[in-house]
Amino acid sequence: MKKQILLIIVMSIVCSGCTNLGVQPWERDLLAKDEMSLSSSPLDSALDDHIYFSKEASSGGKGFGGGGCGCN
Repeated sequence: MKKQILLIIVMSIVCSGCTNLGVQPWERDLLAKDEMSLSSSPLDSALDDHIYFSKEASSGGKGFGGGGCGCN
């Protein structure tokens, strides 16, 4: 019985630890700065995008599965 109560308490603590993972509105100005971008060079990103949509026969959709042929 004590193990079950302890397990319930531990699981509730573990599950409640993930409730505040979003970006708050006052933090968005810091994340929008150039220093916070995922790519360090915009020119390299533009070239990678050009190569990607040239090979896939579509523009955009870099985060989606499948190719430009219509198959997923």
